[in-house]
Amino acid sequence: MTVLLSLSLAASANAHGLPADVVIGPDVAALEALEGAAGPSGADEWFLAQRLGPRQTGDLVALSGRARAQAERMGGGASTFAALPAWQSLGPTSLGGRVTDLVVDPSVANTVYAATASGGVWKSTDSGSTFNYAWDAAITQAIGAIAITSAGVLYAGTGEANPGGGSASFPGTGVYRSTDRGATWQPIGLAGTNRIGRIVIDPTNENRILVAATGNLYVPGGDRGLYRTTDGGATWTQILAGANTTTGASDVALDPADPNRIYVTMWDHQRMPGSRRYGGVGSGLFRSTNGGTSFTRLGSTLPPSGTNVGRMGVAVAKSDPNRLYAIAANATGNFLGFWTSTNRGDTWTQITNTSALNSSQSTFGWWFSRIFVDPVAPQHIFVPGVPMLESSNAGGSWTSNSSSFHVDQHAVAFDPRVANRVFFGNDGGIYRSTANGSLSGSWTKTTRLGNMQFYTVAVSQQDVSRISGGLQDNGSVRSWSAWGSYYGGDGLQNLIDPTNHQKVYACSQNGSCGRSTNGGNSMSGFGSTTSDRRAWLTPVVFDPSNPAIMYYGGNRLNRSTSSAQSWTAISGDLSRGSSGSASYNTISTIAVAKTSAATIYVGTDDGRIWVTRNTGSTWTEIGTTLPQRWVTRLTVDPTDANLVYATFSGYTTGDPAAHVYRTTNGGTSWQQISGNLPNAPVNDLVLDPQNRNALYVGTDVGVFTSTDAGATWSPAGTGLPVVSVMDLATAVSGGRTLITAATYGLGVYRLDVGAPVL
Repeated sequence: MTVLLSLSLAASANAHGLPADVVIGPDVAALEALEGAAGPSGADEWFLAQRLGPRQTGDLVALSGRARAQAERMGGGASTFAALPAWQSLGPTSLGGRVTDLVVDPSVANTVYAATASGGVWKSTDSGSTFNYAWDAAITQAIGAIAITSAGVLYAGTGEANPGGGSASFPGTGVYRSTDRGATWQPIGLAGTNRIGRIVIDPTNENRILVAATGNLYVPGGDRGLYRTTDGGATWTQILAGANTTTGASDVALDPADPNRIYVTMWDHQRMPGSRRYGGVGSGLFRSTNGGTSFTRLGSTLPPSGTNVGRMGVAVAKSDPNRLYAIAANATGNFLGFWTSTNRGDTWTQITNTSALNSSQSTFGWWFSRIFVDPVAPQHIFVPGVPMLESSNAGGSWTSNSSSFHVDQHAVAFDPRVANRVFFGNDGGIYRSTANGSLSGSWTKTTRLGNMQFYTVAVSQQDVSRISGGLQDNGSVRSWSAWGSYYGGDGLQNLIDPTNHQKVYACSQNGSCGRSTNGGNSMSGFGSTTSDRRAWLTPVVFDPSNPAIMYYGGNRLNRSTSSAQSWTAISGDLSRGSSGSASYNTISTIAVAKTSAATIYVGTDDGRIWVTRNTGSTWTEIGTTLPQRWVTRLTVDPTDANLVYATFSGYTTGDPAAHVYRTTNGGTSWQQISGNLPNAPVNDLVLDPQNRNALYVGTDVGVFTSTDAGATWSPAGTGLPVVSVMDLATAVSGGRTLITAATYGLGVYRLDVGAPVL
């Protein structure tokens, strides 16, 4: 995808009609044409497979919660690294990532709040031109919904209800309230709800609040359904439970003329490690006419209870409460129907299914399922989808945006203080209209919103201000060109030649990669590689002694001696064999010894580790005694080809899983060096280039460091939010070591470790 075209392309090269040994070049038009093939699922498959594994089950929320608690305890204790300076945010702030909800302050001019998928809450005081972080860095960064009272009291529901797609979606820890417009936040309950889809405040009694909790995406049961408080969050009551243990509430609306009339959509769904079920008999639209004492499932032409009913959305017209709208996807994510009612939901008319309406939801209607109604014009509506849809006649006809703004729409907010000012939130940030949201009008994008989700980061060794990285839904970007995108698709592996930073490399999903000799101003495709399968994030690395030599990992290892212009396979299938997925059972990490270029280590996503000491002529498996989990990183000591570190991802239920191992004899034996690390996925391990005894790991709960070979670990530096760190890069500038972190939700951070102690 380009910046404006962001759907995940979750197919392999074969799905493009190309031979298995051909890698797609940087043909943006081709990427755009193929973008809807599998919808926003590739990244989610990649994240989930790492964290659970294909044969494991478990409660990711409980496991990640325990890991966060461990990390917080480590951060609060005495640390031998307490003298380290604070992490500094490097942005980018000019792009903007996924926005899940928006509200406009009704009592303070030009003030807008944005809920983001994994980057907290952001606040604008200049009518959406720029935003500043307005959340607590020490708590979950996943926000699913936000609401505001007439006096400016904010309520945020944590945990993204969108069930994993264009990126991984993360769980939350309940509802939080701010009485000082985002300066501070306090938890007010529903900690077990996991994911929250909507918060609605009664305009006649603002202590009465409704929360639609979709519940745990992976594990049945727990707190889910529709909840109500009548005392501003001091106490909560579940007023509608699901028909079964996998049904929660995803959307809720109040009749503004009669707040005892409540409309709520229930959603029966569950995500498993190897599959998803995004519909079921519990899904449907329900109504209460007595404030929530009882509910009735609405019928007429609405879909009856059945296994094919998926996520639904509902909206009430503020200026005409008789008029309602509903939308539904089926269990696989395809468009199921759109309805309107003119008698408060007693009967419904199904709107004729047009190609614009149907195609707007693509094959993943569960990523959207919202409707927004103009507060002063009851027939003027917006329906989020891949594009935004607009109708001025209650769905009789539709207008679709073309390229005015980024795709994958999620939120709409009308400014109650300024007529015709409307804000849209999508996977590319926030856009403002002064023409009542007209899709044929002009739009202004915010110029500062730093909720970017980075998979990888690369740093120039000649000029540390030159940074590139791969972004979920926003391509590969480069700091030396105002963080502009220089390669399309979901941005994944990025590399900068350590000897010449004009030579840069970038990949999109499933190993479609490009190369440049002019800093990314122009790109050409990699030469053909040989592989049967390629991962969502296909690893590409340099030989540390000669960056013209490169390695590319599908399920076979490919080697280039011409800076990626041509490739030769130097291995057979190093995975455990195909499981039927085009992007699993692949190489996940590659490491080349600096002191012995013929020595190459390879790890796979299905738990195998191999070594060759003759540039691929023969291979020896060396990880059979290690956990058979996703190998996230292999790192070779620059002075010793036999000293290797291995990191792993993957929770196991109730097991204090090991994450980091070390071998000093090239894999003959391994020692666990996880020490006191939190029980969380370890995504990367790097060595201080000036002090090989200083290790740094990026985990789902921050960055940690050790100088005693992993016996003990401490948080690295201070001030890094509790956010997943996907990748680390090192550089030396002026004799000082810099650690650069790619976070999945808050952009790039950097820690100045300083000069080595002599």
